[in-house]
Amino acid sequence: MIRLQDIIDQMRSHSPETNVDEVKKAYVYTAKVHQGQVRRSGEPYLVHPLGVAYIIAQLNLDQASVVAGLLHDTLEDTLATETEINELFGPNVRFLVEGVTKLSKITFTSGEARQAENVRKMLVAMSQDLRVILVKLADRLHNMRTLEFIEPKRREMISKETLEIFAPLANRLGIHWIRRELEDLSFKWLNPEPFQEISEKLEKMQEEQQKYIEEVVDFLNRTISEENKMQATISGRLKHHYSIFRKMKKKSIDFDQVFDIIAFRIITEDIGDCYRVLGLIHALWKPVAGRFKDYIAMPKINRYQSLHTTVLGPYGERVEIQIRTRKMHNVAEQGIAAHWAYKEGVGEKLIEDKELAQFAWLRELLRQQKDVKDPVEFLETVKVDLFSDEVFCFTPQGHVKALPKGATALDFAYAVHTEVGHHCVGAKINGKIAPLRQKLRNGDTIEILTNPKQKPSKDWLSFVKTSRAKNKVRSVIRAEQRKRSQEIGREILEKECKRHKINLSKKWKSGDLGRAAEELGYKNTDEMLVALGYGKISASRVLEQFMTPEQRKLAQEAIDETRPSRASQVVKRPRKSKSGILVEGMDDVMVRFGKCCNPIPGDNLVGVITRGRGVTVHAEGCRRLRDTDPERHIEINWDAAHSTVHTVGVRIHCEDRPGLLANVTSVLSDTGINISQISARAEDGGMAVCNLKVSVASLDQLTDVLRQIEKIKGVSLAERVKE
Repeated sequence: MIRLQDIIDQMRSHSPETNVDEVKKAYVYTAKVHQGQVRRSGEPYLVHPLGVAYIIAQLNLDQASVVAGLLHDTLEDTLATETEINELFGPNVRFLVEGVTKLSKITFTSGEARQAENVRKMLVAMSQDLRVILVKLADRLHNMRTLEFIEPKRREMISKETLEIFAPLANRLGIHWIRRELEDLSFKWLNPEPFQEISEKLEKMQEEQQKYIEEVVDFLNRTISEENKMQATISGRLKHHYSIFRKMKKKSIDFDQVFDIIAFRIITEDIGDCYRVLGLIHALWKPVAGRFKDYIAMPKINRYQSLHTTVLGPYGERVEIQIRTRKMHNVAEQGIAAHWAYKEGVGEKLIEDKELAQFAWLRELLRQQKDVKDPVEFLETVKVDLFSDEVFCFTPQGHVKALPKGATALDFAYAVHTEVGHHCVGAKINGKIAPLRQKLRNGDTIEILTNPKQKPSKDWLSFVKTSRAKNKVRSVIRAEQRKRSQEIGREILEKECKRHKINLSKKWKSGDLGRAAEELGYKNTDEMLVALGYGKISASRVLEQFMTPEQRKLAQEAIDETRPSRASQVVKRPRKSKSGILVEGMDDVMVRFGKCCNPIPGDNLVGVITRGRGVTVHAEGCRRLRDTDPERHIEINWDAAHSTVHTVGVRIHCEDRPGLLANVTSVLSDTGINISQISARAEDGGMAVCNLKVSVASLDQLTDVLRQIEKIKGVSLAERVKE
């Protein structure tokens, strides 16, 4: 158990003159207000705030952050008030505690739209004061360390949330030791069997590998000091569990086929020594082709700097070596905390500091979150900008542009300037003409070719990678769609007015049309015409708003004439939907299912109105939805009274062994699921991938059968495929 003195010792280890009076006062206060409360482990609740404060002290943050760590749960879990904290510890600490309390109420696993809104709130909190998110990261890390006392379902939810949101966030902020621990702890609870398997294998090789590490470290120490007269600190370690698991999944290989499990780190005094050590390493051992990366010359966006190389070391073992200066090492482990320069009340200074380039992504996200209205689209923006690897490319003038891995020449054009992107017709990559969809590689030099007559195409959305490019292309396409829909709406309204002998121009000039729009809940006439063009409202509903009683009477009589008499009407039973879909506020509407996502009962749905083609049904989160105008989206639901089967894709990653496919088909047959299509291909390392099309009645049925397939010996993963 962490004690107050441990926190004080940690703070003074990096700043001996630190005044800890406020920390002591906060400890007394939090012990008092949490008195009698216990954690699920049975320990006193005070254990948690002490643990969080100690992690914050390890990050070398200021006294206010440590105090906020001690107090972070007081507003939510005790009778403490904001006023009381403000009076005792000042507005700076109160602001931090309030911020962490608000973040604690955010969950990231309650549907994609809700998740997107919560991520938006989190980023806004970060923009106000980064210490808020750092205290939250410390809180999450300590909670993950004691997750065994939580019920399994909630434990799985928290672990998933941690792996998808908080670990990548720690990585983006450059705090790699927290990122590594969060990943391993999440992996432990989300994939217990693979975690246990990797743990056992690492434990078996621990003693042997430790001797190997000591031998290599000793050899490098002697070689570097003797031959170059340089000072260097050398250490070695086994890679952490999740990084090994990720490599196994990415390459579809077994643990025994992961060769570079050992990593060495060499810390030097200056940059020149880094490159001298690199030359020495490559002279000693043969480097593995394509595994050298120079993050010193071209740092990552989070300002991570290091030389990475993989070599065939002693006894032919493949090992990864990282070489960096001491200052770079501090940044690599502590991230933003290594740059800490806080003074009271200047929470935004670090974000506004143009020198700290790792905040460029946050500034850009904050700008975009104001412009992007659709929450699902915003979440896509965050996932691309927050959680992706990077490639570094050059303009012809030698300026570096950092882009997400997989970015294309068109993404580069939009990174240069929006207008360059809009009018882009081609590109030269390293002096050669290349298509706009060509993916970029580290070190490419790109020259963009433009034409003032060129306009963004909807096809561009199928290959651009960056959120900036996608948002810019979508905004142009939606503006054109909106303009066209407005024109169609006006044409429809003019025809309806002529039919009822109403002068539309007079209604426009008199303001009747504007008042009709307001009555129907639209901001202005243009908004109403757009809705009319999309088919969300009918022209007759618009006309009803300004028809005279006589005109309404004539219109109703015309409708009545076309209706059959009451005597000829048959009492109808309540209709079931033919498609299995209930469309809000509409009857007899044509419905078709999007082939892009193949929704099945149990999926949350979104309907998209298309004039002349009815409503297209998409699963919430479908990528195609992001390319449609949110104004065309309507609420739809599954019809519980309707039962039918739906075809869905399944992909199985497994060992390439005889009889495995028969085992899979047997499981599907036993559960009554029909297979309409099946294909398989062998991959490197004795692995295989099977693709199936199966017919299921619901998401629950699909989830259940995927779990059963994963229990088959040799199957590593069974997943649903959304094209």
